Formats: sequence, C-alpha cells, structure tokens
Amino acid sequence: MNIVEFKRIDGRKHDEFRPIEARVGVLQKADGSAYFRLGNTVAIAGVYGPRKVHPRHEEQLDRAILRTRYNMAPFATTERGRPGYSRRSIEISMVTRQAINPVIFLEEFPKTAIDVHIEVLQADASTRCVGINAACLALADAGIPMRDLVASCSAGKVNGNIILDIAGKEDTEGEVDLPVAYYPKKKHVTLLQMDGIVTREEAKEIVKLAVGGTKKIYEAQKSALRKKYEIEGEKNDIY
Repeated sequence: MNIVEFKRIDGRKHDEFRPIEARVGVLQKADGSAYFRLGNTVAIAGVYGPRKVHPRHEEQLDRAILRTRYNMAPFATTERGRPGYSRRSIEISMVTRQAINPVIFLEEFPKTAIDVHIEVLQADASTRCVGINAACLALADAGIPMRDLVASCSAGKVNGNIILDIAGKEDTEGEVDLPVAYYPKKKHVTLLQMDGIVTREEAKEIVKLAVGGTKKIYEAQKSALRKKYEIEGEKNDIY
C-alpha cells in the first residue's frame, strides 16, 4: 500500500495532526501558564519564579536552576491511576527539563529557581510532547527570557507505515513511537527517544517526519502568544 494513500484508524493521513489547540494565561495564581491540546491529549502547565531556592544548598551561584514536574492526573485515562509521582513521571520530568533547558537564559537569574509544573488532564498518547509544548508556552507567558520556543511531537511506525502524531491504538499496538522536541532557530533536536525497532532508513524517515511536524506545533505556539497580546492590546485601547 502506498503511504500517501494510507488511512489511519481515525481517518487521518499519514502526515496529519489531530486538532491542535493552544492558549496561554489559563491559571490566575501562576506567574505564567498555558494549555495545549493534541486531539484527546490535554496538558496544562504553570510556571513559578524566578524565586528563592529551597533548600538553599541547591542554588547555583551563576545561574537559575530549572525544576520540572510532570504528572498525569488520576482521571487522565480510562483506568484510574495512582495519585502522586511514579517512576515514569520522574523520567518524563527529567527529559522535559533537558528538552527545554537549552532555550532559557538561566544565567540571567543566579541563585534562583524556575519551577515548571505540568499536569496531563487527558491522555491519548504523546503526553510528554504535549507537556513540553505547554511548558514552553507557560515560560514565555511568565516573561522568562528565552532564545526560542521548543516544539514537540511524535512520529512512528504502525502496520508498516510511517505516521505523524501517534494516538490511541497506534500507541499501544504500533511498532514504533518516537517523540521529538525541536529548537527551531538553531535547528537542534533537544529530545529524541524511541520505543521499538526499525531500520536505519526508517529511523531517518520517522525523525524527518517528526521534525517537520514540529514546525506546525511551533506556529500554533506563536499564534497563542500573539493572540494573548492582541487581546491585551485591545483592552488597553478600550481603557
């Protein structure tokens, strides 16, 4: 079967995203916040700081420390999960921090901490990607100086076909799932993980498709930020 003609379980083409929705300023008590949705996968992120480091021995003299906390709500999937952090959430928290760390001017805020909390409200695959997208928007909303946004999406292989934006049974029954995070201005991949086995040629094709997909995510992120400031500008004009 030609990959161009391949139709997926939900009717999408091989290189088609689920519906994308991005918003910023969704939490009143956070310094910055964002909502990001890819189909039925939904995450919110809140940013707090820069602020004093507790415990003090963790502070860095020449830069801020970035602390990320990824968590999946117990009601995020059809089977109720156990509350609190798991080994999986700790691992995703770490790779999220590594993915977004290169774009933040941490040296601007020595002896402080920037805390990023990500909560997955609804999960239908690609949760770490959606969490990264929300986190970067929340950092920008908080006014944290950044070199660029980081955009993230997944690609993989299902029934022998290379596809973009893994979802649903594609995640549980597919051969390969590969999440990617991308730093567009430098053209750097800041996250690359793979679950499954493919040939070298297939791996290159999957990565290329995912990196191409991050460009659409990037545009959605920028659009969400522009929309916020356009609304604020309209309010200022009124008053």
